[in-house]
Amino acid sequence: MPIIVNLDVMLAKRKMKSNELAEKIDITLANLSILKTGKAKAIRFSTLEAICEALECQPADILEYQQN
Repeated sequence: MPIIVNLDVMLAKRKMKSNELAEKIDITLANLSILKTGKAKAIRFSTLEAICEALECQPADILEYQQN
């Protein structure tokens, strides 16, 4: 898939654990894990907004397009 999810990179930069982010944005740890591993087929804008707010970043810091 040409969309790369760099959520783990941003979590490391912000020194935040997955369970802390999940709690802040009111998402289950299982769903956050699916997103982190790139197995998600979609993401709601409201979820993306909450992640960006919690991590103080832009969507481009989390999602990356990579041509094959």
